[in-house]
Amino acid sequence: MIAKHLCGLAALLLACLPHAAGAADVEPWKKRENAIVIDAYELNEIDWAEMLTDKRIAGFISKASDGLPESYSCKGDHGGDTFAHCKTMWRKYAVSRELYETRRLLARSKGLLWGAYHLARPGNPVDQANHFLDYANPRDDEMMVLDIEAIDPERFMSLADAQVFAGHIKTRTGRYPVLYTNHATARHIAANRDRYRILSRLPLWYARYKPGIEGVFPMGNWDNYALWQFSAAANCTKRACPYRVKGAANDIDVNVAAMTRAELRKAWAFGGLLPEKPFEPLDGMLTASISAEGRLSARAEADATAGASAAVTGTMALSGVLATVSADARAGAGVNGAATVSLSRRLVEVTPLNYQDF
Repeated sequence: MIAKHLCGLAALLLACLPHAAGAADVEPWKKRENAIVIDAYELNEIDWAEMLTDKRIAGFISKASDGLPESYSCKGDHGGDTFAHCKTMWRKYAVSRELYETRRLLARSKGLLWGAYHLARPGNPVDQANHFLDYANPRDDEMMVLDIEAIDPERFMSLADAQVFAGHIKTRTGRYPVLYTNHATARHIAANRDRYRILSRLPLWYARYKPGIEGVFPMGNWDNYALWQFSAAANCTKRACPYRVKGAANDIDVNVAAMTRAELRKAWAFGGLLPEKPFEPLDGMLTASISAEGRLSARAEADATAGASAAVTGTMALSGVLATVSADARAGAGVNGAATVSLSRRLVEVTPLNYQDF
């Protein structure tokens, strides 16, 4: 199993090398050799016989779990919902599980690659990971996906909890999930990859409804996408659609892989972490503006060493008074540090040093 997963990751890395990125930048779904993957949730209606006439479709990813289910007894406050609504949600949950298993059986019997995603919600990430594995019951050759829709802790799982989720999936299955997210969230993770050491290395299923991604990659540890979700209800209408799926309505999600069906089959299920790139060195100089009692201003300059972290010290003269300056910073795409200045026996707080490279 380990050798197979390494092979799949190697295939992904080959597909993500710089020479391949340019070819995948603009409307790669128009290249007929590139594989198409459909993803759907329980309310997407599909005529499977008609859909399967499209021989470019290589895989199908289904929504599996969504947060945590209601208890069967519907005890508790149900987040403010009524008892009747709880029972309705439980019936919906039970039906969706049956539909999931039916679609998996049908897709695999037709030779399609299969995957499942968990829509991550606020709440215990370990319980959600266990629920996802119980619901999806993934096989070794099936893709597992962690779906982070946005950075909104009121509606979706926090990024810190998402790391716990991914780690627990790895503990139980020996594989990491793929990360599904949009551009804004992916950029935030990449910019703070020193904080999200797991999320930033998961293969990226990238949601972006534009014809091109010029200038997007490399982004942190991501040289390219594993899958690109390019068509959905947001940009597919009766008049215009990037890709029409036979046997499905315009609201179904469509994805492209920058590789052939055969190459995708070798890489499918993924399960490993992408290589972690070296952290960028800090700028050679840190600058802070200092104010003491509203009357004193000066600039502090000190050299910083490169590496994952750096501490800098220096001295400066303030109206004839020698002051000691110290600062700490973390290296990476996003750097936050703070500096303090000691004047005699007084301590003056200085505005935090904020550095962003985009």
